[in-house]
Amino acid sequence: MSNNTGNQSTHGLPPTPPISSTTLPISGILCDVYGLDELSPSVHKVSILWLHHQRTRNKESMKDIASRCIAAWNSFSHHQNTHSSPGQQQQERRGLIAIAYDQRNHGSRLINEKVNGSWREGNENHAIDMFAGIRGMVVDQSLMIDVIEGYLFPRGEKRVDQHLALGCSLGGHSVWQLMMADRRVRAGVCVIGCPDFINLLSDRARLSKLNTYSPQDNGASFLGSRDFPPSLINACKNYDPKAILFGPHPVPEQQTHSRQELIRQTILYERLQGKKLLVCSGGVDKLVPPRCSDPFMNWLKQAAVTPPSPSFDKEQRFWVDDRVYPGIGHEFSAEMVKDAVQFVVGVVMGAGEDRYNPETREEQQQGGGRQSGYVVSPNI
Repeated sequence: MSNNTGNQSTHGLPPTPPISSTTLPISGILCDVYGLDELSPSVHKVSILWLHHQRTRNKESMKDIASRCIAAWNSFSHHQNTHSSPGQQQQERRGLIAIAYDQRNHGSRLINEKVNGSWREGNENHAIDMFAGIRGMVVDQSLMIDVIEGYLFPRGEKRVDQHLALGCSLGGHSVWQLMMADRRVRAGVCVIGCPDFINLLSDRARLSKLNTYSPQDNGASFLGSRDFPPSLINACKNYDPKAILFGPHPVPEQQTHSRQELIRQTILYERLQGKKLLVCSGGVDKLVPPRCSDPFMNWLKQAAVTPPSPSFDKEQRFWVDDRVYPGIGHEFSAEMVKDAVQFVVGVVMGAGEDRYNPETREEQQQGGGRQSGYVVSPNI
C-alpha cells in the first residue's frame, strides 16, 4: 500500500549505522554535522552532503540517510585503502560528512505552524509561503557553503572541495533550485520533489478546488490571481528550473532547432555543466505527482544528450538519472534510499574527476593546464 506522508522508509534495510553527530551553530543556524569523529587524520579532502528535509519535519528527520551515506562511503574507502599496495594507496584520502539544518519556519526556526500548511489546511498564502521557504533554503545553503570550512577546520587542516545535496519533498524542491543556482553544488538527489513549481501548484489548486482555478481555461487565470500573484510568477522565472527556461508557458513536447531553444540549452548548460542528478519519484505520489514534472523532465533528459554545440566534450555535459518507483506514494522508499546511497558514494568516488568544480578549478589548472569551466554563450 502506498504511503503519502513524505517520511523515509527503512523497511527491509539494515539498522541505521552508528555515526557521530555534533550540533553546531553555523551562520546563525543550528546544524547537525554527521561523521566528524569518523574522519581520520589521514583525510585531507572532505566532501559534504547537505540534507534538506520535508515540509513540517525537521533536521533530525535526515539522521538515517546521513548515517547510511557516511557509513557506506567509509566502508568503501577503507576497503580501497586496505586492499591496495602501499604504492597504489591514495596519498590524500577523502572523507565524507553530512550536514542537516532546519528549513525556515521549521524545527528550531519555527515561527508560525500555519505558514507551513497547504490551502486545504487553511493557509491561503500556501503558494507564496512554500516558494519563499524553498528560496530561503537555497539562500541559506549558499551562505553556509561560503563559510563552512572555516567553522569546521579553522586552521586549514582539511580542505572542503566537494558539495552534494539531497532533499526530500519540500527539500527535493529546494535541491532542484539549488542545482540551478550554485555551481559549487556538483550533484543532487531530488527525492519526491518537483522542478516545475508553477505546474505543481496549479495542479494542487485544481485538486483543492480553489475559486481562482477555472476548469474553463484549464487554470490559465490562476496564474496572476490572488493565490498565485504576478510577483510569484516573476520569482519562479528567476529561480525555479522549468520557469527559468520556459517561464509560465508549457514545455513543448518536441525540441526545436529555433534560436530560442538554443538560448535555453545554453543557459541550462551554464548552470548544470558537469553536474549529476538523481531524481526519485513515487509512481502513485498524490502530493507531488510525477505528471507535474514529466514535461520538463522529458525535455531535460533530451537536452542532456544533445548539447547546444557539437564542440561540447563529454565532461561538459550533465548527467540525469530519472527513476519512478511503481506503487510508491509520497515517501522516501527503501529502494530510493538504497539508490541514493549508491549514487552519493559514486559521486564522492569521482570527486577528483570533476573538471568544472569551481572549488578545485585552480588546482586542476595548475596540475593539468585545463581551461575554465564556464560556458561561453554563442553569439545569437
